[in-house]
Amino acid sequence: MGFHDGFQAGAQIDSYRIEEQIARSGMATIYRSIDTRDNRQVALKIPHPDMEADPILFDRFQREAGIGEKLDHPMVMHVYGGEERSRIYMVMEWCQGRLLRQILEEGQLPQERAIRIAIQVLEGLDYIHANGVVHRDLKPENIMVDEDDNIKLIDFGIAGDAAAKRLTYANFTAAIGTPNYISPEQVKGRRGDGRSDIYSMGVILYEMLSGKLPFNGPNPMAAMNERLLNYPVPPTVANPEISPQLQEVIYRALEREPKNRYPKASEFARDLEYLDQVGVEDRIELRDWQIRKSQNLRKVLYYGGLALIPVALMLLMFLLAHRR
Repeated sequence: MGFHDGFQAGAQIDSYRIEEQIARSGMATIYRSIDTRDNRQVALKIPHPDMEADPILFDRFQREAGIGEKLDHPMVMHVYGGEERSRIYMVMEWCQGRLLRQILEEGQLPQERAIRIAIQVLEGLDYIHANGVVHRDLKPENIMVDEDDNIKLIDFGIAGDAAAKRLTYANFTAAIGTPNYISPEQVKGRRGDGRSDIYSMGVILYEMLSGKLPFNGPNPMAAMNERLLNYPVPPTVANPEISPQLQEVIYRALEREPKNRYPKASEFARDLEYLDQVGVEDRIELRDWQIRKSQNLRKVLYYGGLALIPVALMLLMFLLAHRR
């Protein structure tokens, strides 16, 4: 069966036997598969033909594979390389468990569990940052959690690799992310660095503990710009069981200016491990959070436009590729 029709169970691709389709996106389909050489279970990510014809999306796919192949850490999904293949596809570690998003759909998490998951995510982030990689799209959909609450960071599709020398899709997609988790500097169209991932983790921790997001809006642009203008509802208001020390940790992760955030994921994790040692500041966020600044339409359109430029470029390249 060809690319256009997908693959049925039992189909063979080189040394891999397709078992079942488990996910499909606009760029690729993921199949649970078996490596027939050792009966190891893996996931195959096979690009759609449209993606292969699009130079931007194809570069993104190759970059994701290259980043995954160089990372080797218990909290990061590994991508296997180093073999001849008859077509372009990615061979990934098979990760058991559920997405954190699915767990959050059941409600907020107990504090102990939320902290345990957060510390592991931060350990994974600390590793990728040390290896010159920024995830840039950290969200519950990109965190796999198994039955013992062990986690894996997945999907490095828009990650940035500091070691890359060529101009790639990453160079003009720094602002792309998910509106609810994107950092303020990414909203402003900046490339961002590891502190952008720390901000996203702060949002995720807030959500795990309260079942709510710190910033909302009637549309994605408004939601993104809320974090540039206003303070979130204090975590202790969203969930009174959150301690002042834990609230302080969340605030340090959600600082609007990157320079005021945790500089490293390891420092964020250390404070979560030793909450009793965290000093609590007298924060303006606690005093003025109910004062809501109205969103200036010009600013909303300006920053929203910056964030959407990469999307427009990608769409333009896609259309040009299909007119050939």
